[in-house]
Amino acid sequence: SSTSAMAMQAQKMGCAWGRLCLLLSLLLQLPGSQAKCYFQAKAPCEYEGKKFSLGESWLSTNCLLCTCLHPIGVGCCETTQHPIDFPDWCEAHYDSQTCQISVVQKANPSLPCVKSMEHEWGSAGAP
Repeated sequence: SSTSAMAMQAQKMGCAWGRLCLLLSLLLQLPGSQAKCYFQAKAPCEYEGKKFSLGESWLSTNCLLCTCLHPIGVGCCETTQHPIDFPDWCEAHYDSQTCQISVVQKANPSLPCVKSMEHEWGSAGAP
């Protein structure tokens, strides 16, 4: 499985954090995602009054999945998948309540972006 291969890779990188390192490498290598990750050195493992210990994770209000890397800091990654391939008559709509991004029609944002007769996906004139 690819997970064990990634674990081997994490060990080869001289990572002393084991499971945590694997978690970070998994987060950084999400397939097809444009997820951005941030690291705050010496940041406290505390969020909204709750303390976290090494390896524990929490979801912040701005949809970041944060992991306690005590004592070196806190690592956070975006959890939302940013769609990058959609027609120009559509737009990505971000819902901060659900941390989801949906692709909707620019002309009518209440409608999802789907293939239709008047709008063909891909290049003009392609079958």
